[in-house]
Amino acid sequence: MLPNFNYVRPATLSDAVRQLTPNARVHAGGTDLLGCLRDGVFTADTLVSLSAIEELRGIRPALDGGVAIGAMTTLTTVASDSRIAERYPALSRGVTAAASPQLRNQGTIGGNICQRPRCWYYRGEFQCARKGGEKCYAAEGENQFHCVFGGEVCFYVHPSDAAPALVALEAMVRIVGPSGARSVAADAFFVLPSKDYTRETVLGPGEIVTGIVLPAQPRGTYGTYRKVRARGAWDFALAGAAVVATIAEGRVGRVRIVLSGVAPIPWRVPEAERVLVGQRLSAKSAAKAAAAAVEGAEPLAQNAYKVDMLRGAVEEALLELA
Repeated sequence: MLPNFNYVRPATLSDAVRQLTPNARVHAGGTDLLGCLRDGVFTADTLVSLSAIEELRGIRPALDGGVAIGAMTTLTTVASDSRIAERYPALSRGVTAAASPQLRNQGTIGGNICQRPRCWYYRGEFQCARKGGEKCYAAEGENQFHCVFGGEVCFYVHPSDAAPALVALEAMVRIVGPSGARSVAADAFFVLPSKDYTRETVLGPGEIVTGIVLPAQPRGTYGTYRKVRARGAWDFALAGAAVVATIAEGRVGRVRIVLSGVAPIPWRVPEAERVLVGQRLSAKSAAKAAAAAVEGAEPLAQNAYKVDMLRGAVEEALLELA
């Protein structure tokens, strides 16, 4: 049952920022927020709805030739946009793979990258480290769905399918808050537990994600997103990979590989990228890059299967581009 809270629906961004008092929460699509409130993961005195702020909706050209997506744009709208599908297929596939059709109709691109951890200890009645406790129960508990990279203090995996594609595409996240507006590179937007295990993003008090800017891509750039999950819909990634590569004269000139479902942030693997630069995409080079992508993995007691699964996801994504 949902607790009592005040609900405000400001018409402007500046008013929304003013309404974000210390125990207020931003309400976008609400697909994650309302569940957290119902389950007592955290509390809120006030929900500040962004639904009346029209400037946060829509997909439009950016000044540099790229594309700007308003934070309140639904995942369905992003997935069905022809510009995104043609120019940024990794993102199109990522948002299409997220959740279920009903949730994509309601959930927003801004909310998707700001989801709270889906770890059952965090969502349950455990006072884990991320909720102010002294330990991560997943480290020695039921951890079959937890991370194999970046685990320290907290071992959850980032739940977003859009975020790995945004990092691979070198997107910028636009933010507004009490100190004004700023932009942050997508790969700097997410926070590792080793830096601060109490939060998932760089958002400060009173700050709101207002949009995402996708830069223009060089000619010959291709992308995809491969997601492995238990069911064909609804489930979060067990392992996955977003790949964006620029190919000239049959050889890889530039490539970014970002993993999903295996780390607390979208996990970029520069070692695997270096294997591919200057090479032709083939079964041999894809297998070599996939092996490099899993180097340094540190599985927990129950999730070693993710390493082989991840290797296969990276290899399949690269072969698709080939």
